[in-house]
Amino acid sequence: MAKERKGEIKRETGETSVEVRLSLDGSGQYDIDTGIPFLDHMLELFAKHGFFDLQIKARGDLEVDYHHLVEDVGLSLGQTIQQALADRRGIKRYGFFILTMDESQVTVALDLSNRPYLVYEVETKERFVRDFTIDLFKEFFQAVANESGANLHVKLDRGEEPHHAAEAVFKSFAKALDSATRIEPRLGGKVPSTKGTLSS
Repeated sequence: MAKERKGEIKRETGETSVEVRLSLDGSGQYDIDTGIPFLDHMLELFAKHGFFDLQIKARGDLEVDYHHLVEDVGLSLGQTIQQALADRRGIKRYGFFILTMDESQVTVALDLSNRPYLVYEVETKERFVRDFTIDLFKEFFQAVANESGANLHVKLDRGEEPHHAAEAVFKSFAKALDSATRIEPRLGGKVPSTKGTLSS
């Protein structure tokens, strides 16, 4: 039986405390508590629809704003993805998904190339879900891309309601990442690159 691909991070700063455990080869089980209910909801969707087992416990200076914690959760999640992928041997490497959520449609494409880059085109007329602005998710995905070594493109093709747009983003990202991290038997355990490496 193949070794389960896992990552675990504990990150402490003067602003936040974040613990993340991730299994790429899970079944969509999750236990998430960041102190930000809407962020919890999005991460639960990510785990469920990507079939990732995910545990996150995070605390931060929410009395200041949500920015520090959202970004640091993204950093920590990206680091666990990087750990779980190890040398990236045998993975499909590329993933994409187009997902609809009511009036919203989102396209996500990614390459686990170890060359991080983010293109994020998500704009809605209304940006707040209660007191949370979905604009913060750009910082979240920038952190995930940087730390996981992903070339990540996220585009809201259409959509008006910010909750629907954000939900479509996280579900589509989950599906694309699930595809990219799957093992391709035809590679025979080799790295999916003509260079023979996906090192940074």
